[in-house]
Amino acid sequence: MSTQPLLQTTPGKRIALPVRVEPKVFFANERTFLSWLSFAVVLGGLSVGLLNFGDRIGKISAGLFTIVAIGTMGYALGIYHWRASAIRRRGSGPYDDRLGPTILCFVLLAAIITNFVLRMLF
Repeated sequence: MSTQPLLQTTPGKRIALPVRVEPKVFFANERTFLSWLSFAVVLGGLSVGLLNFGDRIGKISAGLFTIVAIGTMGYALGIYHWRASAIRRRGSGPYDDRLGPTILCFVLLAAIITNFVLRMLF
């Protein structure tokens, strides 16, 4: 019998194993995308309500909320595709997004403030 180990490794050489991506990661990406889309649909419903039952200022606000809703849908689609390709490539790094929700909050705040200012002026 030999005293050498069955698997011999050279010093400094690492074995590269493929990273297994769990299916729940793909489903979490889809779930996040659907959550963003449901929020955009709520904004679209708000804008349709303002458009149907509002006056001139309500129609301006409806236009602002429609633009925000369409922008949210486009942003959600872009982030979904970016995350899906990063997951398929087994890319390392954070998949979270801190910039998008912050920008969305500020844009919504600007639309609401515009609505209040127009109500106060006219």
